[in-house]
Amino acid sequence: MSASIAAIHVAKKQLGLDDDTYRAKLAWITGKQSARDMTEAEREKVLTVFRNEGFRPASAPRRADGRQKLTGKYAKKLQALWIAAWNLGIVRERDDKALVAFVKRQTGLDHTRFLVYADDANSAIGALKGWIKREAGVSYGNTNGQEWLSADGAKVAWAQWKILSGATSLIVRKGFDAEVVRLTGKAVLQDITGAGWQIVMNHFGEQIRAGKR
Repeated sequence: MSASIAAIHVAKKQLGLDDDTYRAKLAWITGKQSARDMTEAEREKVLTVFRNEGFRPASAPRRADGRQKLTGKYAKKLQALWIAAWNLGIVRERDDKALVAFVKRQTGLDHTRFLVYADDANSAIGALKGWIKREAGVSYGNTNGQEWLSADGAKVAWAQWKILSGATSLIVRKGFDAEVVRLTGKAVLQDITGAGWQIVMNHFGEQIRAGKR
């Protein structure tokens, strides 16, 4: 789905158009009832009409340093995966611009805010998970019989530990448990929250990146 199609669907919602009114309006503007059947020029014509009728594309909110925040239904998921890849030493740039460029390569969409439909989002999410699995052995959805591995952060942290220590056994995790306990203050791995695993991932990530420099 192109950025213009996503923008048209956002305009439909913002202008409060029901399906019948929406399709009738598209037909009146271009002779076609579906944005997917239009040329790019026809979609821009539709967007021009919608802007004249009050459609205002929302500008992305900004951080304290002035940079735009990632927005969209799937932005947090994608950002979490991107930071995991960065902490595994797979990607070189943590910045959101690098993630947006990756999303565009996978979907053709210019920003995460245009990821409206699950098939588009899954294209980017699946590609990123596949990359992480190939490069670092992180198997999302697989706990290998270990309850504490149900958290995605735990999977990434264990993959990081394997990179740092050369460990291979989930049963005999020499040094891993003690280091995780030290970093989180939790004596049982199953009790560690997502925020706790993020602390561990960030710490291990610093060591991995230092080793690559």
